Amino acid sequence: MKTANIGAFFQQVVPAVDETLDKILPPEFNVPTKLHEAMRYSVFAGGKRLRPGLCVAGYSAFRSDWECVLPVAASLELVHTYSLIHDDLPAMDDDDFRRGMPSCHRQFGDAIAILAGDALLTLAFETISACDQFSPERVLAALRALAQAAGTQVGMIGGQVLDLEAAGSFIDSDHLDLIHRSKTGALIEASIVLGAQLGGATPDAMRRIRLYGQRIGLAFQIVDDILDETGRARELGKTPGKDRDQSKATYPRLHGIEESRRMVHAIVREAGEIIVELGDGAQLLVEMADYVETRSQ
Repeated sequence: MKTANIGAFFQQVVPAVDETLDKILPPEFNVPTKLHEAMRYSVFAGGKRLRPGLCVAGYSAFRSDWECVLPVAASLELVHTYSLIHDDLPAMDDDDFRRGMPSCHRQFGDAIAILAGDALLTLAFETISACDQFSPERVLAALRALAQAAGTQVGMIGGQVLDLEAAGSFIDSDHLDLIHRSKTGALIEASIVLGAQLGGATPDAMRRIRLYGQRIGLAFQIVDDILDETGRARELGKTPGKDRDQSKATYPRLHGIEESRRMVHAIVREAGEIIVELGDGAQLLVEMADYVETRSQ
């Protein structure tokens, strides 16, 4: 993919990802129909497809035949959607809306929502394991990287637990960074890493990719913290102010909104400086970092 324009990139990639998701997901009329309806409802409720986009961009930094990485990119969206379904449950963040629509448990009930999330996670690993466009070694590495990013040790599940435990208490900046890098940053980093690994990145390039991914993953969650304080429900597609109401640990709570914005800018600038050394193929990733900073939802 030669374009370095972020708008043109998403115009190409998002429809391709959605088409792939449509093929991967079981049809609604397949038994059990309610479960499959809930899976499709949540996946196609909207969303920016940022994680699939990062996977394609990471791959495109090294190879141009990006269509072959679409099943992997789509699988990242399945994992992300599973996490949103579970996050919205009454036992977690207890949110009635997601992407401007009733959240999965509000539409289908708690039990089906839990199982829909479980099914999406399972389907993601099934899909990647079936990819025969890449060597078995690269597929295995992709599976391992995704499992670690979604897991308990500095991964998404572990970060969610740390986030729940920190609610209502004071934590320092290092602890907050650990929560953010785990809860949100790990899957964002993995999205880029999977693409670059499958694209054949060299060890030095992978080192830069990982550093870049860590920084924009953190920046993304800080922006999310800011938007929870400053955004409107129509723009966010979910209830604003939930973090404050639940006394969640956030950057604005610890540093204030303006200082949080300054920190995001510094982190994104550092990410761009790390990745630009990879040459022309990395220009899209530089623009992706800028997009993370300036997004409004």
